[in-house]
Amino acid sequence: MLSWRLKYMATIKPFAALRPKAELAARLCELPYDVFSTEEARQVAAGNPLSFLHVSKPEIDLPPKTDPYAPEVYAKAKENFERLIAQGALHGDPEPRFYLYRQVLGRHCQVGLVACASCQEYLDGVIKKHELTRPDKEDDRLRHIETLESQTGPVFLVYRASQTVEALVASATARAPEVNFTAPDGVRHSAWAIADASCLRAIEAAFAQVPCFYIADGHHRCAAAVRLYQGRRGRRSSRAAADEGAFFLSVIFPHDQVQILPYNRVLKDLNGLSPKRLLEKLEAMFVLKPGGPACPGRKHELALWLDGQWHALSFRPRFAAATDPVEQLDVALLQKHVLEPVFGIADPRTSKRLNFVGGSRGTAELERMVNSGQYACAFSMFPTRIEDLMTVADAGGLMPPKSTWFEPKLRDGLFCHGIG
Repeated sequence: MLSWRLKYMATIKPFAALRPKAELAARLCELPYDVFSTEEARQVAAGNPLSFLHVSKPEIDLPPKTDPYAPEVYAKAKENFERLIAQGALHGDPEPRFYLYRQVLGRHCQVGLVACASCQEYLDGVIKKHELTRPDKEDDRLRHIETLESQTGPVFLVYRASQTVEALVASATARAPEVNFTAPDGVRHSAWAIADASCLRAIEAAFAQVPCFYIADGHHRCAAAVRLYQGRRGRRSSRAAADEGAFFLSVIFPHDQVQILPYNRVLKDLNGLSPKRLLEKLEAMFVLKPGGPACPGRKHELALWLDGQWHALSFRPRFAAATDPVEQLDVALLQKHVLEPVFGIADPRTSKRLNFVGGSRGTAELERMVNSGQYACAFSMFPTRIEDLMTVADAGGLMPPKSTWFEPKLRDGLFCHGIG
């Protein structure tokens, strides 16, 4: 087996991926299952039997109001998955490989290695998390993986950039990609397979010098794969099945290529305050500037859309003086000094008065939501830096909910990892 392991170093493993035919990839591959509501997914997949949403959100093929966690939903996912394979839309590679996955959105470009990462190293803390997971979402992904005997959506991992790895990636991507398409959202997706044994060994050797991985996105997928691994460890199975089930599908990017957009906040009401009184309260924590820009320019700066205009907010130094890496985050400072004491929102995970808006929708969307009358104000955030995420994870901390929005999103269906 072509895996490489050094103590305290992250392990990667090549695998024989199940992949779409190149000419069908644009029609088959879709955004992650949790980006869409059921109705949105139904609309996107309408008229396209190849859409991977038939596998990742199979309730779209069942009667409306079907419980998305019902047994028949997972059975439908398996049926649709096997249909794509039987039709030849998805085909398996004959031997283990690494893959490269490039995404281009506007001027942003990122290239990740597609490989299997170790479930045990997640348990050992070599693969580091930064957020809590919900048991119900873990259960859903676990049942999906178990039913299909395949991981159909990758976990987004990050490592501290390595010149050695980047040189290998540059060499491998110099040739024409095997898959190359532009999705409706404007993201260009390209993929290469690496089958040469010497190249596989060189990549493994380069990653053997990487001390750890960080989960950027896909905590629930990762946790579900690990739970399945734990459940299977004591059971009798073939060596091959045990090997594959001990790893999870991932795309691994260097930290200096990934793009984090802000995760903005909108509030249903002002907690009984008038706009004038709210601004007066905020002046205790911020230096305020009416008419300021909608997008903050640096850490510890925010913008508030209230009463038809933007206000620039800069945290006063004493409020941003925390040394704990979590308490240094703007989303944590906003929760501690504004959302809880001023708006009365003690738990942002459960409050019905608070909503989160991914930065890909822009500040114009914040204005629209407030101007519609459904919301009272909005906070435009400066994006959390990847360095902050890694610092929090290294310290064993957990970030507040909705701290990061990674863009572009990885496509489901482009690579699948069989565990059967």
